[in-house]
Amino acid sequence: MSKNLLIVDDSPSVRQMVEMTLKGAGYAVKSAKDGQEALNMCRLERFDFVLTDQNMPNMDGITLIKSLRTLPAYARTPLIVLTTEASDAMKQKGKAAGATGWMVKPFDPKKLLDVVAKVLR
Repeated sequence: MSKNLLIVDDSPSVRQMVEMTLKGAGYAVKSAKDGQEALNMCRLERFDFVLTDQNMPNMDGITLIKSLRTLPAYARTPLIVLTTEASDAMKQKGKAAGATGWMVKPFDPKKLLDVVAKVLR
């Protein structure tokens, strides 16, 4: 069974590139344009992995991760932040919120696939 992944980013081009990369590797992929939309989707559907941007309108990535971690279904789900934010302070905030990992844009498709494969084992 293919894994169900959710991509959250307010940039259509980033969503499209990440989606193509993951679909090309055989994953089922859905996307949301911000944290609020992603949270609503996660309440209705179970995702095996969530990749979120940090800076988005309505709800940012760290708030999304904190919100997802309160849902029993997402207590152990890999939640990765993909963002232009590279500061240690921001990474610490992500970790404190419950992020599984942190990747800095622009993303490298091979590295992304390696990370997804590793956390979905």
